[in-house]
Amino acid sequence: MQREKVNSILFEHHVLSSELLERDVLLDFYLPKNVKVPASMGLLLINDGQDLPKMPFTDMLDDLYFYQKINPLLCVGIHCGTDRKNEYGVASKKDYLGRGARADLYTRFIMEELMPFIKKTYHVHHFSEKAFAGFSLGGLMALDIVWNYPHEFGKVGVFSGSLWWRQKDYKDGYTDEADRIMHNQVKKGNAAPWLKFFFQTGTKDEENDRNGNGVIDSIDDALDLISILHSQGFEKSAVHYLELEE
Repeated sequence: MQREKVNSILFEHHVLSSELLERDVLLDFYLPKNVKVPASMGLLLINDGQDLPKMPFTDMLDDLYFYQKINPLLCVGIHCGTDRKNEYGVASKKDYLGRGARADLYTRFIMEELMPFIKKTYHVHHFSEKAFAGFSLGGLMALDIVWNYPHEFGKVGVFSGSLWWRQKDYKDGYTDEADRIMHNQVKKGNAAPWLKFFFQTGTKDEENDRNGNGVIDSIDDALDLISILHSQGFEKSAVHYLELEE
């Protein structure tokens, strides 16, 4: 008997007034319907949540549930603020132009305000697993948070991530080996062996090719970071890479 596809997603919109960010944060919640045991749900936080309807994200989730590709998953789309280039970045270090100056506050917002809000609002005090994802600069921010809070999150998705984030301008003697901020953090950090990573790039992400090797920077930066993760002891099965043509 063929099953009839039904809408399996409940959409809710919330506004969280953040003392840390000093602004109202718009939140979109995509809840799976008919979950009998809330603790069986996973949690996925997504930066730049304002862009999810363009996918459209709800239809994607419906398909995944219909074909039984995923377990129940509470997804939270976090809308960015007007100061996106300062709220997203690497919390421990600003880039060469001083951007990312509020990334530490954004990290604290996630841990100290958003996570308690989610648990209180939906009466879920334990999730089966927790992941964080983002696009471009939001992907860099998601990776930074997961890397530094591995006891809170176990997976990260970085889609066309801004892994070029650097501490020195090209004209000031920049080198890939010394000046990419996230790459340096992973090299120097204590790797949590249970983490899992998903990186996606597209061959049309950009046209920049700073080292002239015929490969755009977003792909080079992702592949270089993956190499560093492997050198830190992560197995190939823990790091998935997807490159999309055109």
